[in-house]
Parts: sequence; C-alpha cells; structure tokens
Amino acid sequence: MTTHYDPAVHTPAEDDGGPPPEAPAPPGHHRPRRSRFGRLWRGRPEDPRWVRPAFLALLTATALLYLYNLDASGWANSFYSAAVQAGSQSWKAFFFGSLDAGNAITVDKPPAALWPMALAVRIFGLSSWSILVPEVLMGVGTVAVVYAAVRRRFSPAAGLIAGAVLALTPVAALMFRFNNPDALLALLMSLACYLVVRALEDGRTKWLVWAGVAIGFAFLAKTLQAFLILPALALVYGVCAPVRLRRRLGQLALATVAIVVSGGWWVAVVELWPASSRPYVGGSQNNSFLELTFGYNGLGRLNGEETGSVGGGGGPGGGGGGQWGETGWDRMFNSEIGGQISWLLPAALILLVAGLLATRRAARTDAVRASFLVWGGSLLMTAAVFSYMAGIFHQYYTVALAPYLAAVVGMGAATLWERRKRIRASLALAAAVTASAAWGYVLLGRTPDYLPWLRMPVLVGGLVAALGLVFAGRLGRRTALAAAGLGLVASLAAPTAYTLSTVREGHSGSIVTAGPSGASMRGGGPGGGPGGGGFPGGGNAPGRGQGQGQNQGGPGGGGFPGGGTAPGTGGNNQNGQTPNGQTPNGQAPNGQTPNGRSNQNGPTGEGGRTGGAGGGGMGGLLNGAEVGSEAKKLLEADADSYTWVAAAVGSQNAASYQLGTGEPVMAIGGFNGTDPSPTLAQFKKYVADGRIHYFIAGGGTGGGMGGDSGAASQITSWVEATFKEVTAGSVTFYDLTSPTD
Repeated sequence: MTTHYDPAVHTPAEDDGGPPPEAPAPPGHHRPRRSRFGRLWRGRPEDPRWVRPAFLALLTATALLYLYNLDASGWANSFYSAAVQAGSQSWKAFFFGSLDAGNAITVDKPPAALWPMALAVRIFGLSSWSILVPEVLMGVGTVAVVYAAVRRRFSPAAGLIAGAVLALTPVAALMFRFNNPDALLALLMSLACYLVVRALEDGRTKWLVWAGVAIGFAFLAKTLQAFLILPALALVYGVCAPVRLRRRLGQLALATVAIVVSGGWWVAVVELWPASSRPYVGGSQNNSFLELTFGYNGLGRLNGEETGSVGGGGGPGGGGGGQWGETGWDRMFNSEIGGQISWLLPAALILLVAGLLATRRAARTDAVRASFLVWGGSLLMTAAVFSYMAGIFHQYYTVALAPYLAAVVGMGAATLWERRKRIRASLALAAAVTASAAWGYVLLGRTPDYLPWLRMPVLVGGLVAALGLVFAGRLGRRTALAAAGLGLVASLAAPTAYTLSTVREGHSGSIVTAGPSGASMRGGGPGGGPGGGGFPGGGNAPGRGQGQGQNQGGPGGGGFPGGGTAPGTGGNNQNGQTPNGQTPNGQAPNGQTPNGRSNQNGPTGEGGRTGGAGGGGMGGLLNGAEVGSEAKKLLEADADSYTWVAAAVGSQNAASYQLGTGEPVMAIGGFNGTDPSPTLAQFKKYVADGRIHYFIAGGGTGGGMGGDSGAASQITSWVEATFKEVTAGSVTFYDLTSPTD
C-alpha cells in the first residue's frame, strides 16, 4: 500500500527517518527492550515481519553476485589500477590522482573514485580484490539507497522490486565490479536523488544541502556528468517543495553553494598549486584542470570537438552517425547499447507516464508525485544527453541510468498495483509487462546463440502475466499476485541471464561491455558481427576474432574511428601486438590480464572482454601488454636509484609495466599519447638528472587515430637516435644511462 505523507500526522522523528513514537506502556508494565541486533533484523515496528529480512537478503544476494569470480578481471582497467597503486605509495599521488608515484602525470579524471581503492590497497596490499571490492560495496550501497528512497514513499515491495531491478541490470553488474569512476558516480547520484526526495517531504534545508554535497563529490568522480540531473532536481524542488517560493529559492542557492564548495575545493587547490611541483593534468593541453573539465571531459563530449582525444578532436560525426556510434532518440535501444541497459526501459517509460497521470490531481506538494518527477526527470535528462552526445561515448556510461530506471519501475509498479481495480491502472501494468517481455525477446534475438530456449518463455510468460494483470482487480488476491509474480519473473529473466553471463567472465581494458559475446557492438564492416566490433566503426580488437592480431580494415569497418587497422598490428611492434597477436613475452593473448590471470573461455577469446568483446590492445591504447619475466627483471634491477624505472608512450602501456614491477613508470603523452607532457626539453633534463632508467620502445599511442603529440614523437626520435637498445624477451628497451657513440 502506498504511504502518503501528511504533515499533520507525521512526527519529526519520522521525518528524520526514525520509527514513529510508540504509545506509552500501561502503568506497571515495562515494554521489552530490543537488542541492537533485534532492531537491525526487525526494522520498523509497523512493518510486516518479512520486510527487513527481505531487504537484508537483497543486499546479501547482491554482494554475493557481484563478488563471484571477481578476480577474473585481474587489474580490470590497468590505467586506473596503476593510479590506485601510485596512490597507495604516495600521498601526493593519492591527492592528485597521479598515474605514477613519481607524479609525472595524472589520470584524465578527478581522483575521488580512486581514493577508496587506494585506501584499500594501503590496508590490504595490491591485488585484484583490494581494488575491486570497494566497487562492489558501492554497488551494494547504491541498491540500498534506491530501496530506501522508494520504500519511504511507497511499499516495501516497491523498494525490493527497485533494488532487484538495479542489481540485475547487466551494465550495473559490469561496472560495480570494475574500477572505472562510474560506480562512485552512480552511488552519489542515487544518494542525491534520495536526499532531494527527503527535502521535498518537509522542506528542510539540510536535506537539500546534503544533496548538493553529494553532487559536488560526484563532480570529483566524473566532472560534469554529475551535473546532468541538476536542471531536473532544481525544477522539481522549486515547484513542489512544501515551503514558500522565497524560501525555496534561498534553499536552492544554499544547495548551489554546497555543490561549489564540496566539488570546488580540490579544483582550487590544483589550479593554485604551482605547476612545477605537481603532476601534469592528464587529458588537458595546457596543464589546467578547468580546461580538462570544460573541454575534453565537458563540452567536447557533447559536440565531439575533443582536442587531444581519440580521433584527434576531429569534430562531431554529424548526420546522426559519428565515430562513437549512431546518435538519436533510439540510441539507448540500438545494437550498441540495448543489451546493456534498455531491458526495462520501455516499461519504465510506461510506468512513469502512468504514475504521473495517477497523481495528476494531487496537491502541488504531493511527495509521491514529486518522487516520480525526481527519479523520472533524472532518467529522461540523462538518457537524452547520452542519446545525442557526439563525442566519446562508451556503452558502460549507461550505468548512470540504472538507479533512476530501477526506482521508476518500483514506484510505478506499486502505484498501479494499489489502483489495480481501476481499468486504466490494470491496463498500464499489463502494457509495462508486455513491453518488457516483447523487448526482452528482441534483445535476446540479437545474440541467437546465447540461451536460444529463453526467448519464447520470456515472451509467452510475459503475455500470460499481462492478460492476468488486465483482470487483476477482479481476480482473487492470490491469483492476482501470481500474475504479478509471473510478470516480474518474465521481465527480469532476460536481463538476469545477461547479468549472470557478465559475472562469469573477466573484463579488462578501457572499453568493456556486459552480457555474452556479441551483446554490444558498434557499426558494421568486416569483423563487425557478433563477437567483434568493439571499436568505433566496427571491427575486431587486436588479438580478437580468430586469435590473430590482425584488425581487418576497410571502408567504415576498421577497428578505429572511420576504419583502418590497429597501431602495432601487422608489423613488428615491440610493445604492442606482433603480427600473429603475440604479446611481448611470446604468449598468445588469450585474455591474459596484466597479472597473468586468464579471462578467456577458449582459444578464440570468447571470455574476458575488452573493447566491446574482449581482446587486446588497440596498440596498447585500450589495454596494456603482458609483462614478461625478463622485462620485469630488467626494470627491477637497481630500481631504487631512479624516480621512474622506465618511460613509455601512452598511459595503458606505462601502467602495464608499473603494475608488473611495482615501480613508477612515466606515461609520455598521457592516455592517448597526445598530451604535451613532458616536453622534449623536460624529458632531456630528467634523463640528464638520472631520474629515468629505460625507455620502452613501440608503445600504444593514438598514432593511428590523430597522431601522437609532437612531444611524444620528438622524444621517441631523440631516444632512438641517442641511446643503446636492450632486448628483454621480445621487448626492446633503450637504456637512458648508456648513450650511443
């Protein structure tokens, strides 16, 4: 049953989230005191006995699901794992988010998402588990926040449905087991929505200010993406809050100050800190975090004009089809994105409209309708931006939608179930289940070799449940509940299958996707079919497909924007892939992660997934190389005498050797190899001062996608002409302490 907020009967204790005051005990009678464990297990006194155990079971099941096979991902995204390692060794690197403990350059994001992982590594040591368990805990926390938000205004069952939908969304299962910044972002944005809903209940300023704090820290996780839902939240509060307009505007101003302070303090420190004594801001062209925020990580993501990015900042794709996939209103449903997030998106849209119609006659301050507006507005705003942004866009970004979608589904289902005796409500429930089943049938059809038997049960079960829900108001309670249960199972069966496939596999590299092989692919062209096409424009990852290092290029079908072959494939790239897909230590790249764990299920690489479908490195841009024992031994020798044991072009390339040796490795040119840091003059000074021992030949750079930075090319040419070569295994190094004649 929906719980409606009434200030006349709700007490301050309830407004603060506590239980309502109990009636005084009769004279001479002492009410038994519950233990702390008893209160935790029992929950609210007015709740049915099953509510709190069911909630705890949901959290436990989510944790076990996300922890399963966790170490199969190895270092996951070695770019961020290397920064975590650096932060565990150096507090300066921890604060700035440096890629290395020598503090040469930072990652191309603010560091908040790195901090929990770096602290865990300081405590427990460097391992896949210490890096990824904090991400799992963020996932469990996000499920708890969504449950709590929906539970407050609706029924316990609504909260459980919302939590289950979130936990079983494939892209959520992917990113809450991965070390990209998106896990922390999703948690903080969910918390912000919850706090705004709290503020809408009673108009208390503190809840809105805390929401601002959450958004500010979300900015420190992934910059301007944290602000996507601000217009929706501000508009809803400005219209629906139960206080006078003047007070509403003042509260919104205070919340804005909270955002600026909680997100801006770190930015101010970085901008005011002397550039000569801090690391270079990775991803920027002028060593400025503000430039990074509003350029490469900001407006450039919207219009495609990303200086220094993959593709060289060539501008938007135009015409609805750019180098990062098709844009348009249906982007969330297409072959690139659909299997990641859209399973229940049609149902969520139906339930959102139905929920708003059901509350259309409520008072301006109605908290139930406000909840729909907060979560639904956040869903629509984020989906609209994702659908039309022309810049860099990866499938896993859509995890940001998962909490909003889950909350809308839970709230809408509860609202319509309460009104099921009204024909419009029962028809809307039936329509939502039908849409979920039909769309699940379509999405499963995109991977015809994966559980082909599941398609018909999903469709038939959903249609039968929908028929029962049409008459739910006239059926007995048990029969109606059976129809609702069948509808829930039919709606969740397909995404659950994709989620289970996701947790069974390891995922590594910079571009990862959920679900079975072929569940998400970009474009067409050679190699762009199921199991391939992980890169913009379609095509296979180096070392993908038939286990070969070849990337079949062609018109519009190469592995990179606009086609073409991978840097370092088809030639003798000392650090990237050799012609037959060999890694530097001579082993075939069957999904070996930097710590040597195998992600694959077979020789053709259908398991651990990079670049949309697994595989190797895009010349080292998307994932690093395997570090052989001979290379490791070479770099570790006399390592304490140097600030950096080596330098390499590209962050993923440097990260591999840093994680393999535990010693700092300088990343020349940052992630894409396009940042102008260090300059040739700076690098020469580092060498003259004896701070760098080796230079790693080859390297995974953005050379095939817009060119290395001038600095990276100049440094490479100078090193090759000046210093002696040293071979370790199949990798060539240059000894920067041994010049040629």
